[in-house]
Amino acid sequence: MTQYLLAVHHASAGPDIPPEEWRQSFADVDAFNEKLTGAGAFVFAGGLLTDSATVVRQAGGDFVITDGPYTETKEHLGGFWVINAADLDAALEWAKLATAACRLPIEVSPFDEREADELLVELQDEQGRWRDAR
Repeated sequence: MTQYLLAVHHASAGPDIPPEEWRQSFADVDAFNEKLTGAGAFVFAGGLLTDSATVVRQAGGDFVITDGPYTETKEHLGGFWVINAADLDAALEWAKLATAACRLPIEVSPFDEREADELLVELQDEQGRWRDAR
């Protein structure tokens, strides 16, 4: 099984839906979580308080701490699920249920489960130089 991130994207102001539908969305997300758990696909989930985000950057030997989120955009990551799925097709089926439950777009990304040594080999050419990542 591969782990996938189901990322919930929404506008800073939240979805433009009536309060009753918003409440129903929370109930639908709870039902979705129960379905994930019952299928053995649930790993972890959480909502994010993006208004409270903080960004830490290293600049030389110092660290610069600024208010977040990391980028200024109209949409941001508002929550997520980490799930187990047999393949991308299975993860996409879960994402369809997730987007219907929360009424927001869902981005699906597989976790990179390679070991560090495998990654280093892939990032270097035959002479041991770093490959151009572009």
